[in-house]
Amino acid sequence: MPGTASVETRQSWVIAVTAVTMLSLAAGAPLTVVVGLVPISETLGGGRSLPSLASSLAYLGSGIGGVMCGLLMARFGQRAVAMLGGGAILAGLALASLGQGWSLLVGIGLGVGVFGNGALFAPMVAYVSLWFDRRRGTALALVSSGQYIAGFVWPFTFERAIAAFGWQATMLAYGAVAAVLIVTLAALVIVPPPIAPAGAPVVRRRADGKVLGMAPNTALALIAACSFLCCIPMAMPAAHLVAFCGDLGIAASRGAMMLSVLLLSAFVARQFWGWLSDRIGGLNTVLAGSLAQIAGMLGFLATQDEAGLFFVSAAYGLGFSGIIPSYVMTVRAHFPAEEAAWRVPALLFVSLSGMAAGAWLAGAIYDAVGFYAAAWWVGIGANVVQLGLLGFLILRQRAEARVSPP
Repeated sequence: MPGTASVETRQSWVIAVTAVTMLSLAAGAPLTVVVGLVPISETLGGGRSLPSLASSLAYLGSGIGGVMCGLLMARFGQRAVAMLGGGAILAGLALASLGQGWSLLVGIGLGVGVFGNGALFAPMVAYVSLWFDRRRGTALALVSSGQYIAGFVWPFTFERAIAAFGWQATMLAYGAVAAVLIVTLAALVIVPPPIAPAGAPVVRRRADGKVLGMAPNTALALIAACSFLCCIPMAMPAAHLVAFCGDLGIAASRGAMMLSVLLLSAFVARQFWGWLSDRIGGLNTVLAGSLAQIAGMLGFLATQDEAGLFFVSAAYGLGFSGIIPSYVMTVRAHFPAEEAAWRVPALLFVSLSGMAAGAWLAGAIYDAVGFYAAAWWVGIGANVVQLGLLGFLILRQRAEARVSPP
């Protein structure tokens, strides 16, 4: 509200830009598996389900690690946690590059997932949200775009490097570069968040303790369940697009470029979704993004030629990209700031579990039936169920808005 005190300063945006830079480096680590899925499966044997499982463990580990490292952030500060994450990414990719099935799963799941992205994604999003109150949606959209910047910058680079040097050398080299940059930025820029000045807007608990007319933990659980369901289809094209293109006779380099287009359009659109969520709220933005995501999934079913898939990839990125930060916006809008360090990572843990389920499920379905269309339909089904639950939450939000707190 104009004229009221605010925590936002120029330093808030320095923190946000630094955070998105660090997250774009961290998010590149699991993409080494996405781009190298076929050569990794050929080296290790066992089909595509093994590297798909590694991708899933990166998502799941990031979610679990986010909750653990969110608690560490509250105790030791985000600088120390982020430096831990940079070192863990190097250790995880070094272990994965040993070329054994177990080392791939442990390195990607534990190093890149739990202690790498787990220390950098959810805790960093929660941390940055404490620097903003007026343009929080815009800031969250920027910071959570790290994976899309990574998706635009790294796939083509990884595809060329894997073709020239192999997937193992590519993993090891990237881990070293990412670790050095992340640790340096954390040491130089990350500082404790500001204390809200008197008169700054804050979220206060209703006198009856309820959120959306429910117990606070029940409300959070339902919001998180929505995020799990919509993240199942969200992960499917992102984790399997390069392999999907290969099945259609499209070169891996074109598939990697297609993935870059998808994630670049997602990055650009996410800034719009962030602006929109500052105006219509988090849940309403999730609704619009979820409908767009279903349309994008139907697009992957409708075309299989290269030009059509480039168009669908770009359109899909435009649609789904605003969903996750809008869930974070919803949590910050309904729960006090002092609970952000654990509620935001808990939400993102469930979201990333949905991504893990989607990435693994698409690979498992492919191995069972030999084509990806069946996986796309399963993802659409999960999205439809999510819309029903989301509609219930929106109705509860509107009902709560009509009733003054007792």
